[in-house]
Amino acid sequence: MSTKKTNAQPPEKFTGIKLTEIPQKAVGTTAIKSALKHVISETGIGKTIGLLKNINQTDGFDCPGCAWPDPDEKRAFLAEYCENGAKAIAEEATKNKVSPMFFATHSVQELSEWSDYEIGKSGRITAPMFLKENATHYEEISWDNAFSLIGKELNKLNSPDEAIFYTSGRTSNEAAYLYQLFVRQFGTNNLPDCSNMCHESSGSGLSQTLGIGKGSVTLDDFNHADLVIVIGQNPGTNHPRMLTALGETKKNGGKIMTINPLPEVGLMNYVDPQNPIKWFGSGQKLTDQFLQVKINGDVALLKIIMKLMKQKEEEQPGTVFNHEFIKNQTHGFDELMNDLDSYSIDELLPQTGLTLPEIKKASELIINNDNIIICWAMGLTQHKNGVDNIREVVNLLLLKGSIGKKGAGTCPVRGHSNVQGDRTMGIWEKPKLPFLNALEKEFNFNAPKKHGYDVVEAIEAMHKGKAKVFLGMGGNFISATPDTEFTADALRNCDLTVHVSTKLNRSHLIHGKKALILPCLGRSEKDLQDNIEQFVSVENSMGVVHQSKGHLKPCSSLLLSEPKIVAGIAEHTLKNSEIKWSELTSNYDLIRDKIEATIKGFDNYNERVRKKGGFYLPNNARKADFSPTSTGKANFTLNQASDIELRENQFILMTIRTHDQYNTTIYGLHDRYRGIMNERRVVLMNPEDMKTHNLKKMDKVDLISHYKGEERIARQFLVIPYSIPRNCTATYFPEANVLVPIKSKARISNTPASKGVIISIKKV
Repeated sequence: MSTKKTNAQPPEKFTGIKLTEIPQKAVGTTAIKSALKHVISETGIGKTIGLLKNINQTDGFDCPGCAWPDPDEKRAFLAEYCENGAKAIAEEATKNKVSPMFFATHSVQELSEWSDYEIGKSGRITAPMFLKENATHYEEISWDNAFSLIGKELNKLNSPDEAIFYTSGRTSNEAAYLYQLFVRQFGTNNLPDCSNMCHESSGSGLSQTLGIGKGSVTLDDFNHADLVIVIGQNPGTNHPRMLTALGETKKNGGKIMTINPLPEVGLMNYVDPQNPIKWFGSGQKLTDQFLQVKINGDVALLKIIMKLMKQKEEEQPGTVFNHEFIKNQTHGFDELMNDLDSYSIDELLPQTGLTLPEIKKASELIINNDNIIICWAMGLTQHKNGVDNIREVVNLLLLKGSIGKKGAGTCPVRGHSNVQGDRTMGIWEKPKLPFLNALEKEFNFNAPKKHGYDVVEAIEAMHKGKAKVFLGMGGNFISATPDTEFTADALRNCDLTVHVSTKLNRSHLIHGKKALILPCLGRSEKDLQDNIEQFVSVENSMGVVHQSKGHLKPCSSLLLSEPKIVAGIAEHTLKNSEIKWSELTSNYDLIRDKIEATIKGFDNYNERVRKKGGFYLPNNARKADFSPTSTGKANFTLNQASDIELRENQFILMTIRTHDQYNTTIYGLHDRYRGIMNERRVVLMNPEDMKTHNLKKMDKVDLISHYKGEERIARQFLVIPYSIPRNCTATYFPEANVLVPIKSKARISNTPASKGVIISIKKV
């Protein structure tokens, strides 16, 4: 038996880079061709038509990609999806299979030497698989034996808190609800999820200031906005359907301001794929003003803007701030004004990388418009001051009274379909007492009250041997998390690692002493329970709950649905549970009845979810009701700008995605909108920085991160000159995750600071 560790990182090899011209417009016919090419290559022509006509339709299945909402009313007949949504479906419906023979042919060590792209392209897993202790290959195992093994390992723990139960955003409401119910009956709140790594800063900041951790706008609000500010987000790649909403804002006379370290093609010029008449035109200009802010210069920028607004308000009282809203609906206004006075523009300006005239122009746009939506994503949340970023955004909106009215509000754009729904269902390590009390009353058990581990805490607990079983409900944990080698060692410390998955990923190859892979149905596949076709439900980024119903024949007769898998584990683990798990999963209406009984906002769940388009959950901020906050009003807050100090020859690095990528899933090797083809091991640098440091295009370098005297190295990257502010760099994850220190995280939210890594660059 080999003692060599399997590879936690993608291989350090190049794949043949080709640089092309950066396109002048996004989407259009090129995106349509790319989408069709991906789907047809994976599924064939006949299957492609059936798939595409059912994505995001009211009687179809929800795209397993992003959480951008569907229109409330009319859906596009054959294009209610984006290029990357089509790629996500192609991955799920692929004809390629990972069978027991595949695992017999390829050792775990061999598979770990493949790239993430090669691993993902292997196909769908067709049977439950087991890796025995000290074994080199996975072997097939029966479902009953797999469930028994999990139950045995869980029940021999000294405490339920020695188990980690992770959740990916893809999990349905029904599966997530059963999962958290099982975990809490088992006796722990160790329910970390992908939100911990992404929008936890949004939830923390919004809850403190507005009383709800979700955004306040609906899709229709984009039709009525005077100004939409997109900050720290690249919707052209990560949420392409959002471009349609921004197009509607422009069509209705609104303006768009983009704030980001990189100019992203999708926000500059857009061709609507749902309108064939416009496919061959020059496209629609979206951004009216682009502010190329330095990485993590957002708080400094927003403070300057608010100082300029304050100056104008003092010169022309009543023309800038919404004083009636501020007086009646907010708390802490005077403190905010005093705090702004404590900063000077000259002090803040260098952090932004912008000129004062640029910022003055932006402030005028804000001053002259009242209905303002601010959208953001990871560019704001994954920083040490990520919560400060969100709260500063809220400060700006509150000054204008742009919360709780049509065409205005907060819009955190969630990255994974149903990540918001999972939290609503109780997937959270810090559950609120009313929810736990409702579970206790409905199911007659004592729910654990002690807070559990979030993602970072879970990794640290496994690393220290305080947690010995890891169960992942979806996702690719090793490729999504920070500090790759540290996290890998943490997983290897476990007695058992379990992954509920549709496809092979690197997390299956970084395992505990024993490991299980449990294959589940995909969104696009039929779910039959007791020969009755079921549907599941999900919640989108704007709080709409709607149904999702697959129509394809499952790729293997051995697949189980996620609710059925949870029920199987529960029945083999819990000795004295009064819950009839198999009965609940025989008809998902029964699960939804329990959700209705324990979670507010789900009245008449089974009736309302069957209506076309579903229903909206209650949202206090949408109604300008801020009573859930600590003061009963919307709270102004005092926030810290970046405290990152770069030494000589250091840069700040942010991790980003390619256009051929969704989260940790690599669809291809191209980043079309940045002109980088067939390569992922690149680092984007300012051309002037390259000259200063004697670096040329395509030089090979190692990236070295620096954190409190610790160094981490990511080897073999190619330098690419790019439009990015001085002293700023960018590269793709998961290749760069090894550089993100486990202890470098956001205050309050504990989100890994993947967008604020201090590095140096060494030529090799």
